[in-house]
Amino acid sequence: MQPGLSPGSPGDQRPPTPETDYPELLTSYPEEDYSPVGSFSEPGPTSPLATPPGWSCHVDSDGQTLYTNHFTQEKIKTLDKAGVLHRTKTVDKGKRLRKKHWSASWTVLEGGVLTFFKDSKASAAGGLRQPYKLSTPEYTVELKGASLAWAPKDKSSKKHVLELRSRDGSEYLIQHDSEAIISTWHKAIAQAIQELSADLPPEEENENSSVDFGSSERLGSWREDEARPGAAAPALYPGGLESDLSKVRHKLRKFLLKRPTLQSLREKGYIKDQVFGCALAALCERERSPVPRFVQQCIRAVEARGLDIDGLYRISGNLATIQKLRYKVDHDERLDLDDGRWEDVHVITGALKLFFRELPEPLFPFSHFRQFIAAIKLQDQAQRSRCVRDLVRSLPAPNHDTLRLLFQHLCRVIEHGEQNRMSVQSVAIVFGPTLLRPEKEETSMPMTMVFQNQVVELILQQCSDIFRPH
Repeated sequence: MQPGLSPGSPGDQRPPTPETDYPELLTSYPEEDYSPVGSFSEPGPTSPLATPPGWSCHVDSDGQTLYTNHFTQEKIKTLDKAGVLHRTKTVDKGKRLRKKHWSASWTVLEGGVLTFFKDSKASAAGGLRQPYKLSTPEYTVELKGASLAWAPKDKSSKKHVLELRSRDGSEYLIQHDSEAIISTWHKAIAQAIQELSADLPPEEENENSSVDFGSSERLGSWREDEARPGAAAPALYPGGLESDLSKVRHKLRKFLLKRPTLQSLREKGYIKDQVFGCALAALCERERSPVPRFVQQCIRAVEARGLDIDGLYRISGNLATIQKLRYKVDHDERLDLDDGRWEDVHVITGALKLFFRELPEPLFPFSHFRQFIAAIKLQDQAQRSRCVRDLVRSLPAPNHDTLRLLFQHLCRVIEHGEQNRMSVQSVAIVFGPTLLRPEKEETSMPMTMVFQNQVVELILQQCSDIFRPH
């Protein structure tokens, strides 16, 4: 009977270790990689079956070696492999872990389960001379439905690294400095996965055997041999490429069908509709307001702080602060422009100009651009004024109402021109290219810009006539 292992305490069993369970084999296997008898080849007719204390074994009718635990009566086909490996967990049930924690671990493969035991200083320094310290499993990986691949370089800079993915979405990197040792581990784990895959339903088997994206290789695939140094050129079997492509299409189809709709994401609050860059009509409809709330807030804030501030709308505010205000508007419905962060009025005027610049379609729609330019070119002043007025009144309601509020505000800015030094021409130069622009850039842009400014200037001069009172 082993020390620390009694029939009354099956829960205290420790993992198999070389010096305790297989002392006669330590001369045949390196200390850091241990494969007991019966691992990969059946014993010869005259060779004795070596079993660890507390276990018995016999060969069944199928020729398989069965091991039975005396205390738990657990039966397993074989104790496949045990040894020291470097390992780290990179994904925990679909959640990627931030840091890799590589450590040496006594690793046991038995019964389709790969167990990593907690590392100990004694395991590295004393070569596993204190097996009782290795009795607590840290990770247990069920190999049924798992997949194995040689890890690409972007996953780890170490050599000879295997990537193991379990059915629950966890991923592990396994490494050994010896290529020969890691190759035997690869063979053992691959064999276990392939044997267990026979018990999976066809749907799950197809899903777990589908090709990896990128440079990873799957078990049983010709890519595995291709990735190893000195491997012979792969021989493609008939229809193999079509089969892989079919699996990729199946994967993509499942992924696309599982994707939630944009509307459902909005309803759950994952995606919030933004203000900057939103179409004017859609924004007004969403807010149930004839004019966007942000435009109204900015105009009220500017007029409350004083229209006599020098260079109003001409002087630029701090760009970083403007972007912070923009982010606040897009992600928080409760905007308070009286907050000390927005005390600089030029930040508010800069954000308002940015809002109009980022409209997908300017305040003067693309469909009206050429008509406004043609109207401003008319020689007869009365006809020119009348034509511009009619065009403004023909604009869609959200455009017309927002334009009226903005231009009435700009007229009040111009009334304080002696203090803020903003004349009609100055305001027109600032807002002309922002409010009125062609859908595609034209060759004569400098001349077009002159006409844009003239349109805004005329509307400012005749604001009371063009916009009817409420």
